[in-house]
Amino acid sequence: MLTTSSSTRRRVLAALLTIPVAALAACGSTDTGAGSPAPTGASAPALNRNATLTLYNAQHDTLTKAWVEAFTAKTGIKVEIRQGSDLTMANQLAAEGTASPADVFLTENSPAMSLVENAGLFAPVDKATLAQVPAEYSPSTGNWVGIAARSTVLAYNPAKVTEAELPKSIMDLQDPKWSGKFGAAPKGADFQAIVSAMLELKGEAATKTWLAALKSGGQAHTGNSAAMKAVNAGTSATAVIYHYYWYGDQAKTKENSNNVKLHFFGGQDPGAFVSVSGGGVLKSSKHPAEAQALLQYITGKDGQKLLADSTAFEYCVGKDVPSNPALKPLSELGAPKVDPSKLNGKKVVDLMTAAGLI
Repeated sequence: MLTTSSSTRRRVLAALLTIPVAALAACGSTDTGAGSPAPTGASAPALNRNATLTLYNAQHDTLTKAWVEAFTAKTGIKVEIRQGSDLTMANQLAAEGTASPADVFLTENSPAMSLVENAGLFAPVDKATLAQVPAEYSPSTGNWVGIAARSTVLAYNPAKVTEAELPKSIMDLQDPKWSGKFGAAPKGADFQAIVSAMLELKGEAATKTWLAALKSGGQAHTGNSAAMKAVNAGTSATAVIYHYYWYGDQAKTKENSNNVKLHFFGGQDPGAFVSVSGGGVLKSSKHPAEAQALLQYITGKDGQKLLADSTAFEYCVGKDVPSNPALKPLSELGAPKVDPSKLNGKKVVDLMTAAGLI
């Protein structure tokens, strides 16, 4: 798990403590451009600064803790975090329904958000919050909002595969010449989100064929970190992962990525899919105004700058907030256009189960 350095968090919190809490006086407000909501008058609901929110969190725990600590320092509103994986938390919310104690749900990948949305459990996100994030990083429904993003990449060992030999498309990996030369972590929510994009962009028949090739000629790893380690060790020539695993290791010891390079497919290929991490407020929230305020903070300039300054190495999606400068710019990834609300995680699980991958 990537961590946010304690020194970074201390600097951010110290800066935030100098900002008046009046800046978060209400949800349903207009964006001031300073990363904080502003009051809109008597019609705007006042925040209960004695409230305690319950956050179901599937994002990186250290990043979310940094967001929560900064938000609490600014508003006084406390947040209790319940940590779990994307689909585990999404299925728990679906099972709990309107009786759920959760106020807010954060994920790493959007199919989990769609599962909760399709169950009718999200309240619409405040318009001021949606306005802080470009439309391509949120669903068209407006029932949740993008909070961060990660790019699909092909990690490869140049001693095993030369740059000239790299596939032009992720779909090319089904060619028999790649048998035994590529891998993935099929049981993880990350990879299932990538397959969700493939399903949306290429259709069911093409996705089934690709999954069959992965089953017959691919290598199954237990996670993105394990996949990258295998490429680094040369036991796997290539692996489909998300970008930030490599950047995180490169920023530390490089022991798991020293022999690894990243191939960005680009060209709107399914292999250039950018997965959106999401945040939503539950209809059943007992503190809806305060829950909306948390989302507005995370997607605003203060929250997104905290992401950029961290060692999470995920992309910022808030407007006018540059990502960590070590990353290849989001605008240069050539990602395909996919409405996050149309990613069918349940169908992907069915297809991958039928293929014998999970």
